[in-house]
Amino acid sequence: MILTVTANAAIDKRYVVERFGVGNVNRVKSCAANAGGKGINVARVASIAGEKMTATGFLGGHSGKFISERVEARGIRSEFVWCEGESRTCINIWDEVNHQQTEFLEPGFSVTEEDCSRLLKKFTSILPECRVVTISGSTPQGAGAALYKSMIRAAREEKKPVLLDTSGKLLEECLLERPTMIKPNIDEIRALTGRPMNSREALLRAARDLHDDGIEIVVISLGGEGSLVSCQEGVYDVKVPKIEAVNTVGCGDSMIAGFAVGMSRGLSMEETIRLASAISAANAMRLETGFFVKEDMEELLPKINIKKIR
Repeated sequence: MILTVTANAAIDKRYVVERFGVGNVNRVKSCAANAGGKGINVARVASIAGEKMTATGFLGGHSGKFISERVEARGIRSEFVWCEGESRTCINIWDEVNHQQTEFLEPGFSVTEEDCSRLLKKFTSILPECRVVTISGSTPQGAGAALYKSMIRAAREEKKPVLLDTSGKLLEECLLERPTMIKPNIDEIRALTGRPMNSREALLRAARDLHDDGIEIVVISLGGEGSLVSCQEGVYDVKVPKIEAVNTVGCGDSMIAGFAVGMSRGLSMEETIRLASAISAANAMRLETGFFVKEDMEELLPKINIKKIR
């Protein structure tokens, strides 16, 4: 079983418009709502891949009930901590003419020290049942890095690998606890290192440096250009085939899900990289966020180019 943490869950709404105009009345051609937040996307994708999943985090109000119901409808075990307040809604607007996405992300409600203690207690109680842990996204107001750092320590004590996918100061602080894996994109790796990162070689050096500092697996996500991986098995330059991207939101979460699935199944590192890359690319081929079709993934698998540099 894989355990996912979504501390700042949301209802994800996707609006499709013909041409998005700032300051204009924008008529929506279609609208879809789903349970969201990065960790929930991870849980949904890994569930499609065939893994047993448990999702935890904070929820509140009517929006929280909607999120929990959608999670359970996917066959994912819902173990959220309920709080005062209303879970947030995040809006993604897809402009059909200009092929651009615009996002509005609500901050979410505040949590108390007691809420954090309850979530940590629940998280710790589930740990013995799982093989892999993923911690994704931001923390709500009132939590901060202390919550994630406590979770990483608890998982390490249980000898469970932790895949951390967050950014900014939160990522920087959590690195001190040495999660098993991180997956920064170019902007995030620039912020971490303070370097411009204008070449693949510079990015590879940054990945190796982070690995040498104690992060077992460092994956630098390059979107449609693939990824760079530094780990105990070596350093890999990964290229993905060109695809007709429909919705790139959730591709990073899908990659985390792929790595979690590979680790849970005991696959080799190259097999895990191939699986994660194919699932991530397959996610981009479908409108729904944090979703893929197995046939797409299976077609992409042999097309993932993995070059071991050292």
